[in-house]
Amino acid sequence: MNPLPFPSAPITRRAAIAGTAAAVLAPLADQPAGAAEAAGRVLIVVGPSNHPPGTHEVAAGGRLLKHCLEAIEKPELKAEVVTEWPAEGEKAFADVASVVFVGDLFPPEVMPNRDTVMKHLGAMTKRGCGVVCVHYATGLEAKHVSPEGDHPLLHWTGGYFATRCKHHKSVARVFKEATIEPTKADHPVLRGWKAFTLHDEPYINNFFGKDGPDKAVTALATAMLPPEKPNLETVAWAVSRPDGGRGAGVVMPHFYKNWQLDDLRTLILNAIVWTARRDVPKDGVRVKLPDLMTFKPTAVEPPAKK
Repeated sequence: MNPLPFPSAPITRRAAIAGTAAAVLAPLADQPAGAAEAAGRVLIVVGPSNHPPGTHEVAAGGRLLKHCLEAIEKPELKAEVVTEWPAEGEKAFADVASVVFVGDLFPPEVMPNRDTVMKHLGAMTKRGCGVVCVHYATGLEAKHVSPEGDHPLLHWTGGYFATRCKHHKSVARVFKEATIEPTKADHPVLRGWKAFTLHDEPYINNFFGKDGPDKAVTALATAMLPPEKPNLETVAWAVSRPDGGRGAGVVMPHFYKNWQLDDLRTLILNAIVWTARRDVPKDGVRVKLPDLMTFKPTAVEPPAKK
C-alpha cells in the first residue's frame, strides 16, 4: 500500500507520515456503519449561481445527480434535490446519509439562513452524515473563514478551494487540456475509473490546512498543472472524520457538458456512495446517462464567441 503525500506542497516528514496513515486508514473506513448506511438517503443542495449558460448549470447538475443516484441498483439510494433549507432542517434531514453541495461557493455560506444551515449541518455531521462538494461548492472566501483559514468545511471534507482569501491563494483557470489521474491509494472512491483528459477548470493549489492535510485525508485525483510550470496538484480528495463520518471534494466540472465523461461521473458518484456509508461496487458506480438536455440546463455548452 503506497503512502500518499499531498503534492501541492513540498513533501515533509509530516506529510509522508500523514500519507501513510491515510492509506492505512482508507480500507478500514470502508466498513459499514449502522444508521447512516440503513437510511440510503442523499440530499442534494443546489445553491445560487450566476454563471453564464453552459457553465456550472447547478440546477441541471443537481437533477442529473439525482437521476444517477437513483439509477444505481446496488447500493440502493434515494435522492432529494433542494434549493432552500427548511427551518426544521435538522429534524427533516435526520436520516440523510450524505449531503451533496453544488453551487457558486459553498452554498450554506450564501444561503439566506446561513447560521441555521450551519447549525443543522454541524449536528448532522456529528452523527456521521457525509458531505460532498462539487466544483465551486468547494469554495470559500476570506469573509467565510478565520484569519488562518479554519472553517467547518475544512474538517467536514478535508480541504477547500480558497478564493479571494488572504491566508491562501488557490487558482481558478480554464485549461484547454487537463489530464486527471487517479492516485495509487487503496481507497473505495478510486474503483472503476481511469485517467481522463478534459477541457475544464479544475481548481489548483487547494487549501488543506495551515499545516498541510490532516492524516485522515487521502488524495484521490491529481493533475500536472499549470502546463507552463507543471506541479502535481490534488483535484479530488476524501476524509474519514473522527466523528465517524466521511467527506469528499471534487473540483470539477465547470462546463456542464463534462458530466457526460464516464470516468469523471464515476469518480463523483463513488464519492457520494462512499460518504453515504454504502459499499462502492468493485467496478465503481457506472450509470448510463441520457442526453444532457434531459436535465433542463440553460445550455449544454457555452455559446460560441463571436
